[in-house]
Amino acid sequence: MVEFSLTGEALWNRMEQAVEKVTRRLRKTVEILERAGVPYAVVGGHAVGAWVAQVDEAAVRTTRDVDILIRPGDFPLLVEVLSAAGFLHRQTAGLDMFVETPDASARDAVHVLFCGRKVRPGDFEPNPDIEPNTQAKEFHTVALDVLIRMKLNSFRDKDRVYLRDMIAVGLIDATWLDRFPETLRMRLQQLFDDPGG
Repeated sequence: MVEFSLTGEALWNRMEQAVEKVTRRLRKTVEILERAGVPYAVVGGHAVGAWVAQVDEAAVRTTRDVDILIRPGDFPLLVEVLSAAGFLHRQTAGLDMFVETPDASARDAVHVLFCGRKVRPGDFEPNPDIEPNTQAKEFHTVALDVLIRMKLNSFRDKDRVYLRDMIAVGLIDATWLDRFPETLRMRLQQLFDDPGG
């Protein structure tokens, strides 16, 4: 039997710190971008969390990294302002990211997605523009239909989990099927047909 190496207060502290660390990184990144006037939208798990929280805060899922969507032409400014704030630019497997320490892993990063580009060659379509966007409590994010389309486009395990969360709280229902092209519509139908995954 495998035993926990951390117990009691140490275990609670480690769990709380993991969530707080990501939240601090998101806030720091957003503050830098807002101050520098870099157009952006928070996407990924934090965007899903912002939308889910509108309906049921208990259904918000934690996420381990920060994903931001920017226009390619704004990337040099992004590098400049994040580097000036102590972030380190790294490119891994063709993906641009920023970490806070040299030994940080890709899980502890700000991941950059570019408008008009695919994240992976097999994606159905490229990323959307950051407009129209909407203001969550503390950051800009994409409109709900854009976020759903991005998650259907990517459709990895974690994307399906996030989509199921949005279905569970009523943000997505069967009326959404007709809003998407056939490939994405079939992916959404798959989630309705198999809600437990």
